[in-house]
Amino acid sequence: MLNSKQIRKSFLNFFKDKGHKIVPSSPVVPYDDPTLLFTNAGMNQFKDVLLGTGTRDYKRAADTQKCIRAGGKHNDLEEVGHDGYHHTFFEMLGNWSFGDYYKKEAIKWAWELLTEVWKLPKEKFWATVYTTDDEAYELWQSETDIEHSHILRFGEKDNFWEMGETGPCGPCSEIHIDLTDAGCKPEDINSGTEDVIEIWNLVFIQYNRDEQGNLHTLPSRHIDTGMGFERIVRVIQNKKSNYETDIFERLIKKTAEITGKTYTDENIPSINAIADHIRALCFAIADGAIPSNEGRGYVLRRILRRASRLARKLDYHNPILCDLVDEAADYFSDIFPEVKQKSEYIKSVIKTEEDNFNLTLDRGIELFNDVFETIKNNKEKIFPGESAFKLYDTYGFPLDLTEVMAKEKGFTVDRQGFEKEMNIQKERARAARKDEAAETEKLINFEADIKKYNPVYNPYKVILDYIDITVLNIYKIENSNKQILLVNYNPFYSESGGQISDTGVLEFGELKFRVIKSFNNHYIEIENPDNIDLAGKSLKAKVDYNRREAIKKNHSATHLLNEALREVLGNHVKQMGSLVSEEYLRFDFPHFQKVSSKQINMIEEIVNKKITEGIQVNTLENISVERANEIPNVKKIFGEKYGSEVRVVVMDNDFSVEFCGGTHVENTKDIGLFKIIKEESISSGVRRIFAITGTGIIRYINNRLDESERECRDLNTVKSREILTSISEKRKILSGTNYRDTEKLKELIDFTEEIGRLTEKIKAEEFESRKKADKKKIKKKIKEHYRIIDEHLKSADEQYGFKVIAAELIIDDIEELKECGEYLKTKMKNGTGLLAGITGDKINLICVVSDNLVKEKGLNAGRIVSQVAKELGGGGGGRANYATAGGRDTSKLKDVLSDFSKFLAKGKPTQKN
Repeated sequence: MLNSKQIRKSFLNFFKDKGHKIVPSSPVVPYDDPTLLFTNAGMNQFKDVLLGTGTRDYKRAADTQKCIRAGGKHNDLEEVGHDGYHHTFFEMLGNWSFGDYYKKEAIKWAWELLTEVWKLPKEKFWATVYTTDDEAYELWQSETDIEHSHILRFGEKDNFWEMGETGPCGPCSEIHIDLTDAGCKPEDINSGTEDVIEIWNLVFIQYNRDEQGNLHTLPSRHIDTGMGFERIVRVIQNKKSNYETDIFERLIKKTAEITGKTYTDENIPSINAIADHIRALCFAIADGAIPSNEGRGYVLRRILRRASRLARKLDYHNPILCDLVDEAADYFSDIFPEVKQKSEYIKSVIKTEEDNFNLTLDRGIELFNDVFETIKNNKEKIFPGESAFKLYDTYGFPLDLTEVMAKEKGFTVDRQGFEKEMNIQKERARAARKDEAAETEKLINFEADIKKYNPVYNPYKVILDYIDITVLNIYKIENSNKQILLVNYNPFYSESGGQISDTGVLEFGELKFRVIKSFNNHYIEIENPDNIDLAGKSLKAKVDYNRREAIKKNHSATHLLNEALREVLGNHVKQMGSLVSEEYLRFDFPHFQKVSSKQINMIEEIVNKKITEGIQVNTLENISVERANEIPNVKKIFGEKYGSEVRVVVMDNDFSVEFCGGTHVENTKDIGLFKIIKEESISSGVRRIFAITGTGIIRYINNRLDESERECRDLNTVKSREILTSISEKRKILSGTNYRDTEKLKELIDFTEEIGRLTEKIKAEEFESRKKADKKKIKKKIKEHYRIIDEHLKSADEQYGFKVIAAELIIDDIEELKECGEYLKTKMKNGTGLLAGITGDKINLICVVSDNLVKEKGLNAGRIVSQVAKELGGGGGGRANYATAGGRDTSKLKDVLSDFSKFLAKGKPTQKN
């Protein structure tokens, strides 16, 4: 019998022999395709070829593609664990033709591989075609020896394949296999029967669906096939489920070993789902995704939490997924080595998420208990649907977990109420999507107006005074005091490439309108609370140039930072995202380790050296993208799409040359000083740097001095007062410093850092001093407690032939009382005692029974303290000689302490006396 690795290899070799190039899998995170959360099919990486916008140097290809289907149009998450053939992560074996062969070869070769190479029984196969696809129907009859009655027609739902809501699509022919013993009927195909499954889909790509849902014929016809690797392995290995194959063997064994559960009956669905989910998490994180609260990150978090909850279903409450990473990595090391290469990082991401979710679960359980306390006496025995939804929405509690917990209390969950709250949330989401659609519709109208009016956009010409502009058209925003204007000339920069939009004012006579933003290069959004009609009016526009200048400094510094990072960290660095505002710049780049303090200093030195060199900043306007690509050392943004013409910004031909449509300083000297203020990780292998320039440096120094001043005033020591004096002196220097005085600013930054270190040292010294004082105070207090206990022992009642004491101590925390309990235990040679202390609104109790009374009288501290606590509205217990408990009814404490002797009889008592 072939193992799974041999099956994968034989597929690839078969198509290699048919003239196909074996290509590597693309990542499961499709960075260059915003229409997809995850790569969900083998054809994703060839989308441009299928659309006719890209080419390859081959006409035929085959591969095994990493796929995730857990969100968007293709979502199998809820099916996983309930059957043996659905997965969130799976491999798709595929072969393609790009305008080369078509239906005939695709059908013929599929049949050859299945029946001649793998020698699977022909009578077990069924083929389906699209209802109007006579060509495919006839090819199955003429090119294969499949039983003709096993060729069926189906509609769009089953036999018309689409990658997403838009994009390449076409009719398809699916190959199903009958794994039943008795043989299946035509109606079993596509019925969801677990033993009658689709294993291969042959897609005949000939259309492109646009955003309006219309189909357009593609310039060339293509073949795109996809075979579920896990499914075909199950078939060849003759297993009842994909999870019984050697693909999952090690993961399932490890999961059972960790949880201590056997792989039988009710445990199988949970173990299977955990084994599936860890694969999806490993590949998504390895390819750059990370669990979060939005987009693909939310899908990952949902997968992870579902797996964690299933582990609890197996009575395992500790992190488990992080311990399964190595098993997944080892299995895939030959075909997808990236998981093994990044396994330590993957483990750390998953472990952090699991730890956080366990805390979330604990908070959710607390909320459940709080709700239950208010409804426990209700006759209906129904847990409110609204509360169940809050648990789901706020804490990620699945409804079935809430139902299990409710059932343990003898309650059921109001599912209708839960669904009602869920529908309300869905309506909110739909409304948001409608708003989005309305915005899209609006932009479509805008585009028509641009062609109609042909306005001018020129944010690069620096004009310090007002500019005359004319409003060509207006768009009112419903339920808002804002309007969008199309103008004949737009001097405001529109947000693009990470640089935020300009702001400013528009004036119409005595009226002033605040400019909120500029976008799409030709539109200005303003506040117009009085809804004044500005259509056709001439206005005066003024850009906030001080803000613009600060943005320019940060943008030019971003280009210098990009090159400095490459110089210090390596050529793998590229811009993966950025934000350029008036306050700071933010830069994202690939790198697999934390950037060290030494490296940060080196990066700052390189950037500041380029600033002091006074390099002229030049721009090449509206040059063809082909010509721009030929410029030596030119850089582009990772994943960015460019038009036929681009703008290139040059800061020294040998240093920084980049595609860029943003605003920049004329000379690098205009930037002032550059300072990195933060460096962090934002996802697997992606780091983020925050930095400041120009007047932002002065703000930064002021903020640091403010912070140190506050801390020093709070400390109020001799040293801190000395620091306050030195801060005051430095502020005088700062007040007369210009952003161009870089040397002076460097000295002030060094001062703020030194003051920060000194302040931290003083705080640490103060903390240690307070800790010592607190220890002395506690020691003194404990000593007083011991004295009180000794007095009670001296005057103890001995009516039963042994000492009986009960005392309340004034304590700050339970640890104090425990220490006193240990003291009483050592001092109590022949007797029993109860110590009580109140913290907040809770009574803490400790009961001690001497060892001789445990043996001779049968007294039991656990039973005694349990009876006492019950009287006080609480509970507890413990060992025979030492036990703890708690209560709530503080009003009864004095009576309980004075009558402590009566509880001895209830605890086991004095018949032997």
